Amino acid sequence: MCVTAVESRPADGGTSHAVEAMGDIGTSRGPTHRPFGARVKAFVALTKPRIIELLLITTVPVMFLAEQGVPDLGLVLVTCLAGYLSAGGANALNMYIDRDIDALMDRTSQRPLVTGMVSPRECLAFGVALAIASTLLFGLAVNWLSAWLALGALLFYVVVYTMLLKRRTSQNIVWGGIAGCMPVLIGWSAVTNSLSWAPFILFMVIFFWTPPHYWPLSMKVKDDYARVGVPMLPVIASNKVVAKQIVLYSWVMVAVSLLLTPLGYTGWFYTLVALAAGGWWLWEAHALQNRAKAEVTGGKLKEMRLFHWSITYVSLLFVAVAVDPFLR
Repeated sequence: MCVTAVESRPADGGTSHAVEAMGDIGTSRGPTHRPFGARVKAFVALTKPRIIELLLITTVPVMFLAEQGVPDLGLVLVTCLAGYLSAGGANALNMYIDRDIDALMDRTSQRPLVTGMVSPRECLAFGVALAIASTLLFGLAVNWLSAWLALGALLFYVVVYTMLLKRRTSQNIVWGGIAGCMPVLIGWSAVTNSLSWAPFILFMVIFFWTPPHYWPLSMKVKDDYARVGVPMLPVIASNKVVAKQIVLYSWVMVAVSLLLTPLGYTGWFYTLVALAAGGWWLWEAHALQNRAKAEVTGGKLKEMRLFHWSITYVSLLFVAVAVDPFLR
């Protein structure tokens, strides 16, 4: 999915190791010695568990909102498990498709396909298996509406974002981010077997959150994307232009987040958190824009301040979504 997290960068920059691994990627050969424990860790890494943590943060609170209290804990558990399998399958298939450019980018040079710990064929089979398992688990243990929403999110991420948009347009993360918005719909449908305005409002919050969340990271690693020809916005536009877009999306995101209360879905607690967290977000977004206007570069641009705050923001907002029903 489109919710992102910083991945570790190897001490040597990863480039030399990545180049050596290209042969393995092309011929489906890995290292001659692949310990079982390391293989298990590699398959887990294919699911991008750090990113999935954020997906669950946006799923579970919506279940509390839909229930207007504590949902069935068994339902929460199976929804989280099925959601993990679905997102994990999408991420594994993403790595299978992007294995050529992952080998050339510093930030992805330690991914399992690049190091050869997992072969392309194994990765493809693993991703497809997770996709099938998650769809069946959703359908049989939750409901089929949630199953089709999850499968739609997976296909959108793999086909529309990874295969069609990512390498062709700077709007890749804008429209590709739709896949990362789906967990809020899934969380609501898991409880109610239906959809309503509340999850669609939160869907739009995540939609407008994704670009200003991801573009600061892209600003930091734009040389990586430029090297492999992926036209992320910071690659083809100046920092001033990117920062302006971040500010515009941020204002719309905060405005949309406040719609839940007048429509009667949330009360004073959610509103207070949304105003406070959104206000701080806007402060950071405008501060980044001011530094970009002043043509500050390098570490002094501090673009990662907004990236890290964006994760805190979405966590606080959705915790408020879960807590608010108990305070009304």
